[in-house]
Amino acid sequence: MDAYTSFAQVYDMFMDNVPYEQWCAYICAVLKENHITEGPVLDLGCGTGELTRRMAVSGYDLTGVDSSLEMLQIAQEKQTEQGILYLLQEMQELELDGCVRAVYSACDCLNYILEQDELMAVFTQVNQYLEPGGIFLFDVNTDYKYRQLLGEHTFAESRDEGAFIWDNYYDEEEAINQYDLTLFIPEQDGRYRRFTETHFQRNYPLEQIRQMLEMAGFCKVKIFDDYTLQPVRPDSERATFIASRKEN
Repeated sequence: MDAYTSFAQVYDMFMDNVPYEQWCAYICAVLKENHITEGPVLDLGCGTGELTRRMAVSGYDLTGVDSSLEMLQIAQEKQTEQGILYLLQEMQELELDGCVRAVYSACDCLNYILEQDELMAVFTQVNQYLEPGGIFLFDVNTDYKYRQLLGEHTFAESRDEGAFIWDNYYDEEEAINQYDLTLFIPEQDGRYRRFTETHFQRNYPLEQIRQMLEMAGFCKVKIFDDYTLQPVRPDSERATFIASRKEN
């Protein structure tokens, strides 16, 4: 089963601990620091639109792109008067009608790009659709998180609205983390229906990402610890990149 099909039904419930408000404030602060206070902004890997809607409320003209139809359908159901445009696309095949002033990608979406050449394609496409001087902000999971916190560990949670079991297997040679997700979703008759999904993410060295960004035409690449302005630590779980498209 493709990633984020069945899980889309309960994604928001099980992700209610994600600090969307904090992330939104951080992204807005970075954009304003770079004199981007309004205009078109792209949410790359927007999922169910939780961060997209918050960014739209902050005054930006949002477009959300995701490869999961099920996630986009839920995002569309949340649509408000902000008029967010949602597009069903693969990140490495990004195609927009015009340029945007900023692009962000949250919640380790880029780790789902498993091949280096495809990640390079993402960076190239983003650079193509950014205005000169535009900002590209995104986060990735770190090597520490894959090796120490996820790999070979199992997580489980049960609620009235559903339950999941999440098994992780990390292949050090391939730098791939496999997520085997089993969902139990209640139906109207009180019984639970079982769904399974398998997700894969790749662990990219942070310096490799920096080099790829520069090859794609970005400059002023900065790397921080998890939506802060602090340097990445050996035990950082998430790294946040901020890069600018070169001026013409």
